[in-house]
Amino acid sequence: MTAPLDVQGSATEAQPEAVLGGVQAKAIEGRSLGQIAWMRLKRDKVAIAGGVVVILLILIAVFAGVISSLAGQDPYAYHSKLIDPNYSTPKGGFGGISWDHLLGVEPVSGRDIFSRILYGARVSMIIAFLATGVSVLIGVGVGVVAGYFGGVVDQLLSRLMDLLLAFPLLLFAIALVYVIGDTSLLGLSDNNTRIFVLVVIIGFFNWPYIGRIIRGQTLSLREKEYIEAARSLGASPTRILFREILPNLIGPILVYSTLIIPTNILFEAALSFLGVGVRPPQASWGAMLSDASQGLFQIDPEYMIVPGAALFITVIAFNLFGDGLRDALDPRSSR
Repeated sequence: MTAPLDVQGSATEAQPEAVLGGVQAKAIEGRSLGQIAWMRLKRDKVAIAGGVVVILLILIAVFAGVISSLAGQDPYAYHSKLIDPNYSTPKGGFGGISWDHLLGVEPVSGRDIFSRILYGARVSMIIAFLATGVSVLIGVGVGVVAGYFGGVVDQLLSRLMDLLLAFPLLLFAIALVYVIGDTSLLGLSDNNTRIFVLVVIIGFFNWPYIGRIIRGQTLSLREKEYIEAARSLGASPTRILFREILPNLIGPILVYSTLIIPTNILFEAALSFLGVGVRPPQASWGAMLSDASQGLFQIDPEYMIVPGAALFITVIAFNLFGDGLRDALDPRSSR
């Protein structure tokens, strides 16, 4: 005859882990979307490397004056003694590199390249970040409104975005900066006026790119169940936009912002290269490349290599970090 089963004992004693090792089982902890994205991002070593370079570039731009002072250099100081009077080239090899001038000196003027690269990073970052902020503010606002309300509002705003996307931005920027760039505006100096104008032009005419992305995301989100539930409970459109839709757009906004910043950096460098960016003696990577292209790269190749390498490293770092952030925030990604 079979003996009756013993059903006495606690639930903890009945667990295999407790029976085998006498150790209580750990509770399973849930993770937020932010924690999951961070775990995915940490596994992407290339994106992390790009993020580290981005942080270093931002710190260099912020503390350009401190770093330049510690190096004992002034980006505006001329060192005529370091220039060969016959050929206007830096004395010594590799563009005049020495312990005092880590990246050499400029031909003709003898200004320290290292300190000018630091200050050029500040100009590029200021214009790129401010212009990106303007684009994100306008693009997110217009995209959310167009996608949520639809109908005539969507049609009008979409056609406005198409019109701005077809606008010749480069030609307009060259013309406008050339016209008002040499005057003082809002009490700003000439160069600060140019920076302000560049930020407004780049930021205003680039917002349709992010506006179209946000519109598409909003069109998808407005059909979700939680949006319908909020409407059925009597939530106003303003509350739905700010409390339900915008928090779910943080991922696309962050990703596109990191990808549009290097584009703005290249755009500023292109305008400075064409002579309608910041004016000398203000340092700019594009202006340095423009000076080097006037035959100076043939006698001093490093003068073109250094600012070109700075632009390349900056753009590739932002792009790598942006790609990794996009993969980390995309739940459908296999990475």
